[in-house]
Amino acid sequence: MAASDWTERFPGLGGLGSEDRAALLAGARAVDLPTGTVVFTPGRACTAYLLVLDGSVRVQMIADTGREIVLYRVRRGETCVLTTACLLAGDAYAADGIVEEPTAGVAVPTALFDALMARSEAFRRFVFTGYGRRVADLLATLQSAVFHRVDARLARHLVGRGGDVLAVTHRDLAAELGTAREVVSRHLSAFEKRGLVRLGRGTVEVVDRVGLDRLAEAVEGASF
Repeated sequence: MAASDWTERFPGLGGLGSEDRAALLAGARAVDLPTGTVVFTPGRACTAYLLVLDGSVRVQMIADTGREIVLYRVRRGETCVLTTACLLAGDAYAADGIVEEPTAGVAVPTALFDALMARSEAFRRFVFTGYGRRVADLLATLQSAVFHRVDARLARHLVGRGGDVLAVTHRDLAAELGTAREVVSRHLSAFEKRGLVRLGRGTVEVVDRVGLDRLAEAVEGASF
């Protein structure tokens, strides 16, 4: 596997020394993950550090009650903050990782990850920079779920997905927002009555994007 095959997709790896780069390229393995692949589940040990080249992996938590919340997604040029945390602490996963679309990546075995972390300042900087960035994103997601109004977050999510007709279920939206499906259904019904959206079977059509934008700006206030 030549350096130009994948390491150039991650600018932070540019500072690796020639020996460490050679070790990384020799020890890492390419992975191709079809849609629906379960990458990890709660309680599973972490065996590799995954760098995503293309595609998307959704990381989510499911409570005993069945409620879901999407924590973040790992996309092109990114690494998984939960995987990094598990590798550094020697802990098992506490969430699910599911492939949303065909994903190509590179898996660095735990032993090689540990060796590079121990001897390569450039690799450590790459890992911790990505970790810090994703932790900040995760905290923003949790802050939004706890402190911001559900109707405003729902409006912002619908606008942010792009397109006028969204193939999405109420359950999917509830998982994205970290709330109950019934809450999402109630707000969507209210949106429809206001002429903001039109609801179909498994679809939400954006009718008044300006109105949704205006509602999305109301991000302060208590969650409900």
